[in-house]
Amino acid sequence: MKYLITLSFFLLTFSSFAQKPCEYSANVTDSIGTYKVTNEYLISERNFGNTSNYVFFSLAQTDGLPTLNLQLIQKSKDFIKANCFDKNSKVFLQLQNGKVVTLMHINQENCGTLLHDKDFNNRINTGIFMFVKDNYEELKKSPVTIMRIKYLTATEDYIIRGEITSEMNGKTYQPATYFMENMRCVE
Repeated sequence: MKYLITLSFFLLTFSSFAQKPCEYSANVTDSIGTYKVTNEYLISERNFGNTSNYVFFSLAQTDGLPTLNLQLIQKSKDFIKANCFDKNSKVFLQLQNGKVVTLMHINQENCGTLLHDKDFNNRINTGIFMFVKDNYEELKKSPVTIMRIKYLTATEDYIIRGEITSEMNGKTYQPATYFMENMRCVE
């Protein structure tokens, strides 16, 4: 019995120290309310020919309401088609346990910003998505395997890998478990 208690204590202690501390790019409390947002995290990177596509997530909490900030960055020597977010846009997350979590876009149309430099066209598009209360808990229990983004006129699918090493900055990311490790930062 003593051995079992000691083992339980060790496992609980080990798991409590295993969590990384939350890192925020903004954490503000004032007379209007509270706002905090986690650092951006690479979820998908695709490089093919003259085109590069990046998807970044950050979680935000505004006065107790958690949201997902999704940022798409496209870089190409060719023309970049605009994918717009509108009130009907959604993000669908297929979890490893078979469940699908749906996030709803806020009612704000956004087609991004097209920037030209000497060699490339760059398009940056940002969307804010709200969690549906029913599926919120599922994100903390199971890794994400596939993400589908429904735009105004198109739908795009992304395979979410367990681990990727970015060609952009050489860092290693674990996008599949992003929500499992970071949802606690905006609760």
